[in-house]
Amino acid sequence: MSLARWSVSLIAVIGILAATIAGATIWLLLTDPVRGADTVSTAMATGDITPFMRALGGVIVDALRDLFRYL
Repeated sequence: MSLARWSVSLIAVIGILAATIAGATIWLLLTDPVRGADTVSTAMATGDITPFMRALGGVIVDALRDLFRYL
């Protein structure tokens, strides 16, 4: 029974992370399409996803900062 609960918790955490990344990607492309397109084109040309992940991280940090400022 413990293994079943652990696996459900792991799947839930993975789902939450995937939803967060998907939401941040959509938010980045809606609010700053030039930066989003630039990071995607750079990632496709060089094969390095670091600029894209950095841009997503910036969006998530800004959203959390605004949320905590609101609270």
